[in-house]
Amino acid sequence: MRIDVVSIFPEYLAALDLSLIGKARQDGLLQLQVHDLRDFTTDRHRTVDDTPYGGGAGMVMKPEPWAQALESLVASPESDTPAVASRVVDQVSAGERVETQLETPQPAAARPILIVPSPAGEVFNQALAYELALEDHLVFACGRYEGIDERVLEWAAEHFRVRPVSLGDYVLNGGEVAVLAMVEAVGRLVPGVVGNPESLVEESHSDGLLEYPVYTKPSDWRGRGIPEVLLSGNHAKIARHRRDEQVRRTAERRPDLIAALDPEMLDKADRATLSTLGYTITPTQVQPATPMSGVAAEATRHTP
Repeated sequence: MRIDVVSIFPEYLAALDLSLIGKARQDGLLQLQVHDLRDFTTDRHRTVDDTPYGGGAGMVMKPEPWAQALESLVASPESDTPAVASRVVDQVSAGERVETQLETPQPAAARPILIVPSPAGEVFNQALAYELALEDHLVFACGRYEGIDERVLEWAAEHFRVRPVSLGDYVLNGGEVAVLAMVEAVGRLVPGVVGNPESLVEESHSDGLLEYPVYTKPSDWRGRGIPEVLLSGNHAKIARHRRDEQVRRTAERRPDLIAALDPEMLDKADRATLSTLGYTITPTQVQPATPMSGVAAEATRHTP
């Protein structure tokens, strides 16, 4: 998988050299490059922002540096992308006005995905992480200030599949934090990045539920033990215990996820556990015995 990140603070993305993602880069499993947006400016001050039309607080990121940066990342069949990027950077460094002419736009399905972190985007979740992990090329555009000139997204749709994405209903100073989270969530799903692929199957949100509690040695710690079934060696009973704990934990902490479950995916034991927790299961939905709180209900609205 190829991942490109464009930011005015490339050093912010240094964490991508660490841990499993960093090792995946070294091993060639992820071709991950971070690009400085200021390399695509033409004035001596390397300006990337200006005042908003119509007035208002803050600054808006200028469209031309973004267009130049993104153009440099669109690969064409005849030339590799690093050479294109290098040529554009060299021209900009020389102070030339660059009007890059891209090849005829690729068919939509073959275009890279441009992910723009935005509070106005679709909510990022594990399902979207799995979807993006199947792609060959992802480009992340880290906005700052009041955001990127809206015309950039309109223009970019001719060369990318543009997807504004939000980590949640809150505002960050810039897109870098969101990109770090998304790159890690997506990158770890690429085959070979995580050593034991089974760990990807049993973690939170992989099946719509939170992960079960985990324990390690010693079995008795400061007077606190662990569930006896985990010491039984009976793998079927252990699997059932863990599944029940997933259901209980999810019902307690994220009832919105329980409400989003497909009843057809629940086995007899799941239904029994939910029943003891006060849920009613119909052929089409899982209903709590009492109405969900406003927070949980709002979270349900965002659940795909």
